[in-house]
Amino acid sequence: MTSPELSLQLYTVRDALSADLPGTLDRIAALGVRNVEAFGFVGNAAALRAAYDAAGLTAPSGHANFLSDELRFGDDVVTVPPFTSILDDAATLGVEVLIDPMVLAPRWSSADEVAKTAERLNGLVDEAASRGIRLGYHNHSQEFHHDIDGVPALEHFAGLLDDRVVLEVDAFWAATGGQDVPALLRRLGDRVRLLHMKDGVIGADPFRADDPTEVTLDQRVAGEGDLDTGAILAAAPAAEYAVIEFDVYDGDLFDAIARSADALRAEGVR
Repeated sequence: MTSPELSLQLYTVRDALSADLPGTLDRIAALGVRNVEAFGFVGNAAALRAAYDAAGLTAPSGHANFLSDELRFGDDVVTVPPFTSILDDAATLGVEVLIDPMVLAPRWSSADEVAKTAERLNGLVDEAASRGIRLGYHNHSQEFHHDIDGVPALEHFAGLLDDRVVLEVDAFWAATGGQDVPALLRRLGDRVRLLHMKDGVIGADPFRADDPTEVTLDQRVAGEGDLDTGAILAAAPAAEYAVIEFDVYDGDLFDAIARSADALRAEGVR
C-alpha cells in the first residue's frame, strides 16, 4: 500500500482559468499542487499542455465524455467528438487515466442499460491501451438511485468491466446518493484508483429533483463536512490520486484548495 498523490480537478477553478489561464495555473502551483486533473481539453490540448508545462504542472488524469454520443441538459446538447480524437488530445496532454465524468441517469435505471454502457466502455479499452492510456468512470449520485441484483447500479457496472478499467469515486456524490462511502470503497476494492475527496453537508440530491437548480449544494473544505476523510482514504488502499474538487463553494476557492490540501496531507496524501 502506498499513499495517493494529491491532485486538483481544474473544474474547481473554471472561471479563473477562463479569465487568466497562466496566472491561475501559477497560483495552483504556488499552493504546492503539482498534479491536476484536466477537463475541457479536447480540441485545445496542445495549448493547455504548454500552459501546464510552463506552470510546472502535470495532468496524469483527465475528464472527457466518451461513453455517450451526446449529452442533453435541458435544451442544451453537447455533441461528443470521435474517440480517436479524444485519445489524441489526451496523449498530447500527457493524460494516463482518461475518465468519463458522467453517464446520464436513464442509463443507470436497468440491468440492460448498465450492461450496454459497460460493453461500450470495455470495447474502447484496447484502443486506449495501445496509446498507454487507462480508461475509467467517475460517479455522481444517479449511479446509486437503482439497485440491480441487490447492489447499486455502479457496483453492478463494476462487476461487468474489463479488469483494466478503473473507477474514480466521488465521495460527496456517493454520499449524496445514500452510500456509506468507506463501505462502498471496500466493496469496490482495487478497482478504485482515484478518489474525489470532496466534502460537504449532505443534503438533497439534485439528480432526484424535478428542478435541480432549486437544490443548493453545501460543499466544504476536506475534513469540515459530513464525510470522514481519514476513513475514506483508508478504505481505498489502491488509490493512486486523491483529487480535490469543488463543484460549488461559498468563499475563496484558492483558500479552500490550500486548506483541503493541508487536511489531506495530514491524512498521509503525498
